[in-house]
Amino acid sequence: MTVISQVILKADDELRYPSSGELKNIKDFLETGVQRTRIAATLAENEKKIVQEATKQLWQKRPDFISPGGNAYGERQRSLCIRDFGWYLRLITYGVLAGDKEPIEKIGLIGVREMYNSLGVPVPGMVEAINSLKTASLGLLSAEDAAEAAPYFDYIIQAMS
Repeated sequence: MTVISQVILKADDELRYPSSGELKNIKDFLETGVQRTRIAATLAENEKKIVQEATKQLWQKRPDFISPGGNAYGERQRSLCIRDFGWYLRLITYGVLAGDKEPIEKIGLIGVREMYNSLGVPVPGMVEAINSLKTASLGLLSAEDAAEAAPYFDYIIQAMS
């Protein structure tokens, strides 16, 4: 849900008009729309490049992941890991577009630690993976856009830590 729909639904539930503070939030949301759309488009258009770079960075930092006995050892396991990179990148674009971390929480973080633990995937390794994804992604953005996008990556990293 966007800031606009949240404000409208909250005001309607309380049978009132939106407050001046809520209207300012809507104004701020609309003013950053071009930037949020630009960031999401850059991430989406460069998904393959970002995922390749993030994967390369992760394997360099953690070669044990792709060594025999590692969680990403073998073609199938490696491709599942790469698939997750794309999924997290898409999840981040949802948050950027909404201007809110709620889509990340609702779609992607509820139960993520339990899921990875049940699959035997080390959660600290996933944190490193998201850090690699963040580095690869922010490197394609301007400083201003990177500053806007970084908190969405950090939100996932914090939730997994």
